[in-house]
Amino acid sequence: MGVLNLTPDSFSDGGHYAGTDPALARALAMAAEGAAIIDLGGESTRPGAAPVTVEEERSRVLPVLERLRPRTRAILSIDTRKPELMRAAAAAGADLINDVYALRAPGALEAAAESGCAVCLMHMQGEPRTMQRAPQYTDVVSEVRAFLKERVEACRAAGIADERLVLDPGFGFGKTLEHNLTLLRHLEEVRIDGLPILAGLSRKSMIGTITGKLSEERVHGSVAAALMAAQNGARILRVHDVAATVDALKVLQAVTGGPGGPGRQ
Repeated sequence: MGVLNLTPDSFSDGGHYAGTDPALARALAMAAEGAAIIDLGGESTRPGAAPVTVEEERSRVLPVLERLRPRTRAILSIDTRKPELMRAAAAAGADLINDVYALRAPGALEAAAESGCAVCLMHMQGEPRTMQRAPQYTDVVSEVRAFLKERVEACRAAGIADERLVLDPGFGFGKTLEHNLTLLRHLEEVRIDGLPILAGLSRKSMIGTITGKLSEERVHGSVAAALMAAQNGARILRVHDVAATVDALKVLQAVTGGPGGPGRQ
């Protein structure tokens, strides 16, 4: 999954692709580099980020989505928590709803169910403006898993089949470095009923804390984290650096036969 931030303030590449033409070019480039999914986001969810209106988010995302849909066979994902945008994006050709709030906003569960899109449910402790102030858990793995299980059950009750669901433990969303590392070590334990896991570690502050690098210098650390996530059970990797990650995965698959290589599904 290639990250396409259509925002002026995202932590890694905010403002780089804020216009429709630059965004379209970047999306097509990521698809050419091997991204199976393009994730379009019009609202930053970095720590401390303020929310934006539906109108602002719509104006950032829909023109790109509408122009991109006929030009690629990649799965198109809309990174949003707003039910109004979920509906509009689905009508414009989106295939996946990627919601950091796990469909907890009023009306989001119903909008997702009606859309027919696949859904990624992410764990977050708190909300973006405050989530990194003092995150605390007794057992981060079991608590993240319990939250995701509750959201899976809510989706099932709303008529969303398991075949449409993806789980994201939410690296960096209300978690310390040690929480993130523990989740990465025990990623397979977060899985519920065989549902696929998405891991989004790319260029995040945990990589910066470990390496001492700024966000744009975290490519190597991000690729290493992505490989570990793949080995530990992730089936979707949300990344900024598509080409580098794809090359690294090809080497991993050649050596181990998986994930996705011979003998692995």
